[in-house]
Formats: sequence, structure tokens, C-alpha cells
Amino acid sequence: MSDLALIAGRGALPLALVQALPDRPYICALDGFAPEGLTADLTFRIERLVPFLRHLGEKGISRVIFAGAVSRPRLDPSLFDAATAQLVPHLMAAFAAGDDATLRAIITLFEDSDIAVEGAETLAPQLLPAAGLLAGTLPPGAEADAARAEAIVAALGAADVGQGAVVSGGLCLAVEALPGTDTMLAQVAALPEDLRPKNKGLFYKAAKPGQDRRIDLPTIGPATLRAAAAAGLSGVAFQAGSVICLDLPALRAIATETGLFLWAR
Repeated sequence: MSDLALIAGRGALPLALVQALPDRPYICALDGFAPEGLTADLTFRIERLVPFLRHLGEKGISRVIFAGAVSRPRLDPSLFDAATAQLVPHLMAAFAAGDDATLRAIITLFEDSDIAVEGAETLAPQLLPAAGLLAGTLPPGAEADAARAEAIVAALGAADVGQGAVVSGGLCLAVEALPGTDTMLAQVAALPEDLRPKNKGLFYKAAKPGQDRRIDLPTIGPATLRAAAAAGLSGVAFQAGSVICLDLPALRAIATETGLFLWAR
């Protein structure tokens, strides 16, 4: 059996990662956050985190990779074992400090159990496109809008807020926060007629400045491009080598179909 475990959340990313790996990992899913298209070998709960880490050690797991969406689960105090209960104050403090602090705390717990945390850019670099125009043609103003969006996303990331923004004609129409990319793009699509972009502007996505790249790298997929088209944008740009693309051939096909550009910047 592989010494690698996948800690999977919701969405298509866990399956894409498994398909990109040379060997099938041991698949573990957080209860209530089952991945699409995969059957978990084990489902676990945060309240039993220490027994879960011990189980991984007993299975010979020495490495883990995280993939998929997970919101903060509702904890049941009656389910905590004694060892995990001792971690609660530390975990609650990390939750209150934001996503980056939460992820750092999780990484530390695994490393303290002699389990290394690895990232997609190491194990499946083919999922993170290098710089280049992947589909379509850049319209006038795209370079300036991308530069403006990059600065906005860097400021958001430094405050641990989000990883994306929509900019049209130099004006920021929306920024990504806790509700996520789909909600943000739907808000742009619902803007009043005089504010709504019409085949102009772009959605930009990037990693947070200084974030631990082993976990929570931004992801775009087919739904992202369709939502960008529905919002009236001319394209999607992202930070080259720092954004996971789900099914790049499908992304290129959708960009061509909808008239969008797709740009690893």
C-alpha cells in the first residue's frame, strides 16, 4: 500500500489529484464532506483527530496531501476523546485567527505525528499550468485589468480574506471572500445594467502572499469559466504555477465555446 494518504473534501479536485498520481493513495474523508467520484477508505471526524492520526501511523502512512473544499464543521462535544479534547483550545484559537492560521495549525498536528504534509505542486505539478495564453485572445485593456486585479488580490491575501477579484476597466466589481468564487461571480452577473460588464473585464485568481503552498492553493474548474461567461466577462486570468486547473482540456474547450480567454499570467 502507498505511504501517502489523501485528506479529501468536497468537489472534483480530490479525484483529479488521484488521477494525476502514479499510485492510488489511502483516501480519508472528513465526515460530511465526501469528495465527488471517489469512495473513501476511511471517514473521520475532527472530534476524534488524535485517534485518526494514530490510525494513519498504524497504516504506515508517512505523507499526506490535502484536496477539496471543507467548511468549518459543527463539533459535537460528546464525541471528543481525551487526547483530542486537549487540543480544542489551540484549535479554537487558530479558527478565530483565520484560514491561514487554521491551516498552519493542522499542518503542525500532522507533522508532530511524524506525517509529512506535501502539496499538489510537488506531487502533481501538471495540474498547475505554467505561464502562457491557454485559450482565446487578450483584448485591449486585459493587461491593465490583470495588473489591477493582482494588486487587489495581493492585498486581500495579506489580510487572509480571499484569492480572487473581478476587475473591468480598472474598476473592482467584486472580491472573493468566505462564500467563495461561485458566489462572487453570481453577484457580478446580478449587478445593475449600468455596472454589469459586457464582454469585458476579467476574473483573476492567485495564491495568497506568503501562504503555505502545501495546502489550499486556489483552484479553477469548468464551473468557474461558465460563471465568468455568465457574468459578462471577457476572460479568466490566474497566477501561473500557483493555481490548480481541473481538466485543462475541458477548460480550453469551454473558453473557446464561450469566447473567453484563459491566461496563466
